[in-house]
Amino acid sequence: MKAIGFKQSLPITGENSFIEFEAEKPTPSGYDLLVKVAANSINPVDYKVRQNAAKDTVLDTPKIIGWDAVGTVDAVGDKTSQFKVGDEVYYAGDITRSGSNAEYQLVDERIVGIKPKSLTVAEAAAIPLTGLTAYEALFDRIKINPENDQGKTVLILAGAGGVGSIAIQLAKQIAKLAVIATASRPESEKWCKEMGADYVVNHHNLQAELEKIGHSQVDYILDFAGINSYWESVTEVIKPQGHIVTIVGNSDPLNLSLLKNKSATLSWEFMYTRSMYQTDDVARQCEILNHIAELLDAGILRHTLTTTLKGLTAENLKEAHQMQESGKTIGKTVIEF
Repeated sequence: MKAIGFKQSLPITGENSFIEFEAEKPTPSGYDLLVKVAANSINPVDYKVRQNAAKDTVLDTPKIIGWDAVGTVDAVGDKTSQFKVGDEVYYAGDITRSGSNAEYQLVDERIVGIKPKSLTVAEAAAIPLTGLTAYEALFDRIKINPENDQGKTVLILAGAGGVGSIAIQLAKQIAKLAVIATASRPESEKWCKEMGADYVVNHHNLQAELEKIGHSQVDYILDFAGINSYWESVTEVIKPQGHIVTIVGNSDPLNLSLLKNKSATLSWEFMYTRSMYQTDDVARQCEILNHIAELLDAGILRHTLTTTLKGLTAENLKEAHQMQESGKTIGKTVIEF
């Protein structure tokens, strides 16, 4: 099968930052599905792994990355029960396994959902990683109950990014929260409003911006930007007994004592925790993806695809990674095979 990977962590503009090669088509066993991949999308995790996985070495075999995929089940393992050959599926995969930058991929059926029927393969490929991350942050980490928590406020840092775009929609449409998103460019602000944000504020002066809109403190904060840059502001604007969720690792120690008197909670959200550690509730991701598919098919949520590149090629992967590394992408970038 055709695959694209890398042997060294090189700058994306380097000739061999990605290389095309032939790999053996894998065979499924256990809970695995063998999926013929039709499209995948690029996330920040892609370029971060590419930049760090082979920094000081040259790998003997190219490393295949890629998380988020849509495809058709080609074969199934002996323990599978949820899917059959021919099913169209979507998923974000497992960071410890070979990725979706290949014609075929093995994936545990417990972290796979049925592809939304109303979406094209490109549109569906934009959803899994960001959808799972946003959903888990709201409903598994904060444990928002729409009946009890509707009308409370959530501040979403980096609202126009991939995760922010889905989080705005889930927070507004499902959790029934008042949504405040951050954006610093006119096009980003417009996108956040299209996703359903009630307010859009500039992250450069967070406290003053929130005071302007009459929400000097918020019940919840979802950090999709980088908690170190905002820590003091975040601890000021979180309400007593509020909840902060971050998906970005902190480069410097955080002064957690700033949360003490407020009895506020800080949680991490890492979408790969369940698959990486084979947690007892690993199949929760199948449930979430199927629920998100239902919401998309019902028109309650909308896809976040903004750019489609055609063809599984090293050049397309380079272009998509350059876009992600710029930090200025809005929505999601997909490669359709």
